[in-house]
Amino acid sequence: MANKSFDLIVVGGGVLGVFHAYHALKKGLKVLLTEKDIRPQSATVRNFGQVVPSGMAGRWFHYGVRTLEVYQEIHQEFDITLRKNGSIYLASDPDEQQLLHEAKQIFDTRGYACELWSGQQCLQRWPVLKPSYIVEGLYFPDEVSVDPDMMIHRVIAFMQEKFPDFVYKSTCAALHVETGSNKASLTTSHGHTYAAKKIIVCNGSEFRILFPDLFNDSNLIVSKLQMMRTVPMPAISLPGNILTGLSIRRYESFVECPSFTSLETPAHYAELKKWGIHILFKQAVDGSIIIGDSHEYEPAGSWENLGFHVQQHINQLVLEEAQRIVNFDIGNISTSWAGYYSQHPREIFTRNFDNTIYIFTGIGGKGMTSSAGFAEENINALFG
Repeated sequence: MANKSFDLIVVGGGVLGVFHAYHALKKGLKVLLTEKDIRPQSATVRNFGQVVPSGMAGRWFHYGVRTLEVYQEIHQEFDITLRKNGSIYLASDPDEQQLLHEAKQIFDTRGYACELWSGQQCLQRWPVLKPSYIVEGLYFPDEVSVDPDMMIHRVIAFMQEKFPDFVYKSTCAALHVETGSNKASLTTSHGHTYAAKKIIVCNGSEFRILFPDLFNDSNLIVSKLQMMRTVPMPAISLPGNILTGLSIRRYESFVECPSFTSLETPAHYAELKKWGIHILFKQAVDGSIIIGDSHEYEPAGSWENLGFHVQQHINQLVLEEAQRIVNFDIGNISTSWAGYYSQHPREIFTRNFDNTIYIFTGIGGKGMTSSAGFAEENINALFG
């Protein structure tokens, strides 16, 4: 097949790849996006759908704030399941409460809207929470949630509708890329070859097809997360992103707080910490509630050792701690699953080959919150 030429080819239809394509299209560029599966089905659709710059630190916080703006700009034109119900972090003991107060000072300095809420205020907004758990809360009114199993598909549909120079090919694995003469080429599993000024590879946790030796020596690791969804519970109202004491003890934004270095782990958290468990709740449009999650790790070259099964004893630990926080029965689980994302000790893994082929992967748990802002900065740097 004769070469078809683009300004940019993006490999990978997850949130990181899609928003590189989106920002390039906004510049009037011709863009091809390829996705190896029939539709994106990895980390981007296997998470909570919580968009929480409040959990990010450093540049990722600023990317997250910009991502909120990008999501809202798109949602004004096309429904991408965005709901602006805010985020709440619930402190369950004095140590977590102290971190909330210190984080409040940091966010006030940044000019990022947040409010300290008493336990009673939290219960007025979310009466399904247990008074015995909540000491205080830190509320972020501008944060949003999306339905992860629908959001990225709708963004792609929006791009197909809005941009005539956008080509999207699914079930189309990228088998080979190469550089030459100030351009790059991509050969796909369909047997087609495409040329572009630049190629961006956002391969998520797919390390076997492109650059396998590079990824084996990259220090990338893969995290396996376990999550559950209840049956629809329309009588329960749990709006927004609900984050808890274990989240306060885990998220990067709280690591920046002065008291974090002296934080001790209570005895009842020891087994939960062993499995990287922190408790999040997010209610979907149908009334079901997503609950999780846990974290297990393996190097990129052997990540399949994590297995594709769900460990019931981990789910049980999650449910027991979650039941300590809410006053309704969460035992009626309709489904559970494992999600996988890659991450890197240096926040994200990047490579540049001849200023024509670029790799961006290993964004970790920051993808849904920060990808759109990060991708915009990259596209501006690459295309001016």
